[in-house]
Amino acid sequence: MVDTRPILAMRGVGKRFPGVIALEGVDFRLFGGEVHALMGENGAGKSTLIKVLTGVYEIDDGVIELAGEPVEFAGPARAQDAGVSTVYQEINLCPNLSVAENIYIGREPRRLGLIDFRTMRKRAATLLGSLGIDVDPGSTLAAHSIAVQQMVAIARAVDISAKILILDEPTSSLDVGEVAQLFRVIRRLREQGLAIVFVTHFLDQVYEIADRITVLRNGRLVGEYRTAELPQRDLVEKMIGKELRVLESLEQQRPALTEVEKGKPFLAADQVGRSGAIAPFSMTIHAGEVVGLAGLLGSGRSELARLLFGADRIDSGELRIGGSPVTLHGPRSAMDRGVAYLSENRRTEGLVEELSVRENIILALQARRGWARPMARRQQEEIAARYIKALDIRPADPETAVRNLSGGNQQKVLLARWLITEPKLLILDEPTRGIDIGAKADIQRLVVDLAGDGLAVLFISAELDEVLRLSHKVVVLRDRVVVAELENTGDVDADLIMTTIATGASQ
Repeated sequence: MVDTRPILAMRGVGKRFPGVIALEGVDFRLFGGEVHALMGENGAGKSTLIKVLTGVYEIDDGVIELAGEPVEFAGPARAQDAGVSTVYQEINLCPNLSVAENIYIGREPRRLGLIDFRTMRKRAATLLGSLGIDVDPGSTLAAHSIAVQQMVAIARAVDISAKILILDEPTSSLDVGEVAQLFRVIRRLREQGLAIVFVTHFLDQVYEIADRITVLRNGRLVGEYRTAELPQRDLVEKMIGKELRVLESLEQQRPALTEVEKGKPFLAADQVGRSGAIAPFSMTIHAGEVVGLAGLLGSGRSELARLLFGADRIDSGELRIGGSPVTLHGPRSAMDRGVAYLSENRRTEGLVEELSVRENIILALQARRGWARPMARRQQEEIAARYIKALDIRPADPETAVRNLSGGNQQKVLLARWLITEPKLLILDEPTRGIDIGAKADIQRLVVDLAGDGLAVLFISAELDEVLRLSHKVVVLRDRVVVAELENTGDVDADLIMTTIATGASQ
């Protein structure tokens, strides 16, 4: 039974960082006995809102009330003491300890100054039983699946007098059966009157477990809705926004594919998949073809790309490159076959910020040559100068530390790194995210030019207009399943893609 008064009320909450407004005038209500989904694309402000609530960040504007009383926590420990517990996607437990020890770590029952393991296991068994979790409290945590470890983390959070439980992407690494098991625990907690914030990118799960939905976009509140009254397509539209930026400076110039190119794909995936990452899918990419991947954050776009680059191992299906079946043992195997991959996270998986522009540009080519065959400094300088000019990287000094470049110019450095390896397939994962409109137009023009020169491109972007502008065909994903492949012949628009994402099928 949902309470009539909110246990948590956040009103007019604002949070600013240097040069960035992360939250502006956001309202959020949470009631006891409900599961409330917090939805929004990457950068919408979900994580910042949770960190403001739990005391990781101080608020700049607004007020937070817990049970009707104003609060402002001086850190996560204070929030936990007040009954606000968070279980993160990455489980913060000790796998070498027992289930009971993990539940009561730091709060162990004692007798004569020593830990009373018998009492601790007995209490843990009672707690787990009340949640319907059938686990031996004395067993080692590492012996259990990720799903069970998630539920142990939830049990620990609940036992620390939790009034509010925040679940941050709890199902991202779970299979269907494990999700069902976790949802049984969540429903039992809801029946016990706990208020639960559920953060996820899986639409089906939202409609299965959540009572209400709050949508954020670009740090602002879009609205609060009852799940039963908000169709899935409307939710997708509210998350993405109808007004997607259009780059008027870029003319539509997708090169036409010749019959020869259409008949012989460079890459062909036949029911390729990876358990827990993405369901088996089939697709082809031809020379000179741009294939766009569309879907919400968490839909499996990056997981698909990582399989094709060998960053993750394929465990089903067959992959053919250049007409021959291949087994990718890692990124080096893919690079040797002409596949290049620009990750969406340029800082942690791309740039080496301490190195210069020149050193960053030649990294992939040097890695392919092997470190026993270092490139001459003069050769490095010639290559760097050529690509700095070709891609208009600013400033044009190759010895500038790459960390001092703007986001758009850093992205161009990464593109240069892969282009000098002369790939046959270039996988671009969110290559224009977080960069200014001029750099975005430059990169989009480059994609068109590269395809015109015969390069195959797999293009991933959350901006649907961008995908449609560049792609010959669009592969649509939802909840880590490929649900449609749409030939971009003029009758495909953003509305059709959003409907496909929402319904799981093309119309």
